[in-house]
Amino acid sequence: MKKVLIANRGEIALRIMRTCREMGVKTVAVFSEADRSAPFVRYADEAFCIGPPPSNQSYLDYEKIIEVAKKTQTEGIHPGYGFLSENPEFARRLEKEGIKLIGPPASAMELMGSKLAAKEAAKSHNVPLVPGSDGAIADFNEAKPIAKEIGFPLLIKASAGGGGKGMRIVENESEIEEQLQLAMNEARSAFGDPSVFIERYVKSPRHIEIQILADTHGNVVHLFERECSIQRRHQKVVEEAPSSVLTETIREAMGACAVNISKACNYVGAGTVEFLLDENLEFYFLEMNTRLQVEHPVSEMITGIDLVRQQILIADGHQLEFTQDQIVRKGHAIEVRVYAEDPSNNFLPDIGKLVTYDRPQGPGIRVDDGFEQGMDIPIYYDPMISKLIAYADTRDEAIERMTRAIDEYEITGVTTTLGFCKFAINHEAFKSGNFDTHFVQSYFTPEVLTAEIQENELALAAFLSLHSVEKKEDSKEQENNSVNNWKRNRTRFS
Repeated sequence: MKKVLIANRGEIALRIMRTCREMGVKTVAVFSEADRSAPFVRYADEAFCIGPPPSNQSYLDYEKIIEVAKKTQTEGIHPGYGFLSENPEFARRLEKEGIKLIGPPASAMELMGSKLAAKEAAKSHNVPLVPGSDGAIADFNEAKPIAKEIGFPLLIKASAGGGGKGMRIVENESEIEEQLQLAMNEARSAFGDPSVFIERYVKSPRHIEIQILADTHGNVVHLFERECSIQRRHQKVVEEAPSSVLTETIREAMGACAVNISKACNYVGAGTVEFLLDENLEFYFLEMNTRLQVEHPVSEMITGIDLVRQQILIADGHQLEFTQDQIVRKGHAIEVRVYAEDPSNNFLPDIGKLVTYDRPQGPGIRVDDGFEQGMDIPIYYDPMISKLIAYADTRDEAIERMTRAIDEYEITGVTTTLGFCKFAINHEAFKSGNFDTHFVQSYFTPEVLTAEIQENELALAAFLSLHSVEKKEDSKEQENNSVNNWKRNRTRFS
């Protein structure tokens, strides 16, 4: 492949382009009017505006993107994550046009895009599943006996969904009918598919995912796990690799299950198989994400494998460059997502201009971003500013290094999640490894950030006060020296 179009924006577009440049592959950027001055547009070898800011008129309009690909004689398209990355119609259109998708086939997207179909595939390979209904639930009469058999609390989930939409926790039998209807309505509104299913609610789950790579020659490997349990609104904020609680036996078993699920759907490319881990360290298949994940850098850091490079090679027909036995895990990596959000206001977006934007540097620090000082955070897209990654030999060192990097990361003009992330990774629950997906609800309140801000302000005031006293003393000493010199010189030359 000599030329690749990146059908995405921001930090992921820039991240993909950097690997392409290392491989000697030319890049084509497509951008909306809101991103005209973005770094990824300038970095690309060619760049084309494809429409106004709203996604459905630009980044989701795959006919425009295909038109640019044909115009520039692009051989492959990398969709990044989000937007078109898991759209089977887009995948089929590219196949029809003879353009390679740097991603899985449409059939794998469709199979794993349906949670019910994915569960069936997992079941056929003896992958552990959370006890629940075998298929979609049509109404209350069907749900009631299944709920009694599973037991309470239970979870109603949308088959086609994600991000917490179409999901309801049911504590007792009297709530089933109402919560079932709410979940179905939300699923219909969000995904155009009202199908929901029921499963047992795991009270204290951890979110563990396995990174896999699969080529077109039947080879599938995993790159170990990522722990993604610290979340807000069912979306990840802090990720790390490896997990602090997995034994080698559990790690090997989860890896084998992930490989089997990938083979079950004839997967090709980079993907992630997600699991729930309960308080007894029993794991259950959750879903498969048929794309590159936001948190992929932590897997790259502990294995030394560039996942984007592997995606491009696989799409170009190459066999994997390594076998499972050759993949070695070393050190520890932590990633925090830096969002333009206000943690003290329920993590609501805080859109504005990056008045100050100064990245941290130093050993073991990686910043994947797509912004520069003076740029605005567009209101049309996800408010993530960057991904900050710290790597070290041990988990404790990685926490210390990440803390240092957060302190050095200077952003003004918008409120960010940096303060929350520093709180999270330094909390005793995180440091001890004794945490789950309820971390935010269990430990975080806006007051903890307010207290730190006040502490920092007091420390700054004390520093300025001390500095002022020292400055006065230095000035007095200089004055005395000046007088003494004057007296000394006057005596000398008189």
